[in-house]
Amino acid sequence: MDYSIGKEQEMLRKSAREFFEKECPKDKVRELKTDPKAYDSKMWKKMVKLGFQGLVIPEEFGGMDGDFVELTLFMEEVGHNIVPMPYYSTVVLCALPLIRYGRDAQKEAYLPGIAEKGDIWTLAQTEAKATNDASEIQLSAKADGDQFILNGTKLFVPYAHAAKMMLVAARTTEGENPQEGITLFVVDPKSDGISIETIPTVAKDGRCEVVFDNVKVAQADILGAFDEGWDILDDIQQKGALLKAAEMSGGAQAAFEIVLDYCKERKQFDKPIGQYQGVQFRLVDMKTALDGLKYIVWKAAWHMADGVPSRLLNSAAKAKANEVYDNIGHYGIYLHGAIGWTEEMDIGLYHLRTRSMTFDCGGTDLHLENIACELENSVPDFLKMWGSAS
Repeated sequence: MDYSIGKEQEMLRKSAREFFEKECPKDKVRELKTDPKAYDSKMWKKMVKLGFQGLVIPEEFGGMDGDFVELTLFMEEVGHNIVPMPYYSTVVLCALPLIRYGRDAQKEAYLPGIAEKGDIWTLAQTEAKATNDASEIQLSAKADGDQFILNGTKLFVPYAHAAKMMLVAARTTEGENPQEGITLFVVDPKSDGISIETIPTVAKDGRCEVVFDNVKVAQADILGAFDEGWDILDDIQQKGALLKAAEMSGGAQAAFEIVLDYCKERKQFDKPIGQYQGVQFRLVDMKTALDGLKYIVWKAAWHMADGVPSRLLNSAAKAKANEVYDNIGHYGIYLHGAIGWTEEMDIGLYHLRTRSMTFDCGGTDLHLENIACELENSVPDFLKMWGSAS
């Protein structure tokens, strides 16, 4: 498998990095922490003109028809500059499933709005347990003629307060298998009976509580098949975990660069602290872990782009990203000294993101369990070779 990046993809990387460095410097990131929107609407509109929201949306719906590798590159750059915006919730969590599972009428109705107007979308899946498990979904959708009535509460829904539309996971049928009886609905957040309140998270990243009180949704607003929504959610989780890992990989790379530069500049006993062996050991550990993360992310991304996704690699990438990004942020602050804990230092801004991103599309425990299941059900290579030889 060829992991090399082509000229057009390098141009995308360069374009995205230059744009974010200009439009969202770190002072802007700090400023947006106190903005009720939690993102820069002017920058979002400029991104529409550059085609970023339509990166992977087909040309017939106003997009650029890019591939998964290009989206992975873009998410790395989003993470590299810790850009607070609803791109992940809109494109990764909603546009991708709309492209794959939406009916023609739904694609025509919604995808051009994302690509050409910058419509913001979000996925309402997580509830009180925040486990990303099928059994967690208890928001009910009861049939009422040609409509469904939704009742329940979703938590930590990204940018729900700014969303034009939502994908909502609801339980339509009760049964012994929790993965059965789940349906995804396209819901207007301005519908009667919906109340949205921003949750005051540490990262101030636009997470919301969304309450559904007898909300009416038409049968035509079902995404995919009735009672088969878990298959879509699983697909979202696989792609979402990998692309969040790419975003975290980009953030970890930038955080490491900040720490490395600081260790070259900060002096103790008349020489840079980076010349001390203890500091060098820590930097080497960080760089080794970072390179391992990048390798797993890109191997998983190429598998996904080639149409042979690996659940093992997707979970490995997210579990590794959770660990590496947190460690680089933590030890980066450690090497900065006490001042590193302040948000005046860029390393502190990056470390805050490690907390908010850890549970996106599954926390470490969930993905370690997924890895164990995949290994249990796989046949080791040496047994495959032995079997073919016999």
